[in-house]
Amino acid sequence: MNLIIDIGNTSVKAALVSKGVIISQERFGSTDPEMIGMFTGRRRLSGAIVSSVGGDPLGLLDWLRTRAGRVHHLTSQSQYPFAIDYATPETLGTDRLAAAAGAVDHHPGADLLVIDAGSALTVDQVTGGVYRGGSISPGLAMRFRALHEFTGRLPLVTKRTGFTFPGKTTEDAIAGGVITGLVYEIIEYIRTFEEKHHNSVAVITGGDSGLVTPLAGGRLLHYPDLVTEGLNFLLETNV
Repeated sequence: MNLIIDIGNTSVKAALVSKGVIISQERFGSTDPEMIGMFTGRRRLSGAIVSSVGGDPLGLLDWLRTRAGRVHHLTSQSQYPFAIDYATPETLGTDRLAAAAGAVDHHPGADLLVIDAGSALTVDQVTGGVYRGGSISPGLAMRFRALHEFTGRLPLVTKRTGFTFPGKTTEDAIAGGVITGLVYEIIEYIRTFEEKHHNSVAVITGGDSGLVTPLAGGRLLHYPDLVTEGLNFLLETNV
């Protein structure tokens, strides 16, 4: 049984994986070992991997070494199924690399556009067996909040599917503008990528991927657990 821990900007996601199958998942507000211990219970852990973009995981790593047969802290120096062509790899979020690794595991040999629609919208490229980098822009919640906080009268609108486009109310106009705008952004990324790479596959993951995917006209393959799958793959790769 492998324990996968993904420490993000807003939460900590833990998963138990057995023979490549996700058995259980949970989100936490911190890396408190007591909470992680309650999640794992008495299960015997053969391995554990930690990816962190949200803080120093050294205390958690020390605790995990008392519970798991092997523990890997994912960094830019870890082994990946691709070379990394990035000027500052030490600043590169390991969640982005994990998603890219998961995509390679699902689609070996393809030129990949890897989209993570979460707190931020990240769009990364793996072509010719090389991670090429990508882009980072605000995610849906951040875009909604920016419209509210940087204007005098626009309300704070939440993510939803029941909006009209064009909008017939201010709330509809905001929902349609933010959500449809992000979808169009993604579609244009896909279009330009496909022009350059004819063996291309576009995949999406992240908390907002379920909302975005149906609006993209069949252009995306949806893997809700791509980062977790990629981390499990990398744990086995880095034995």
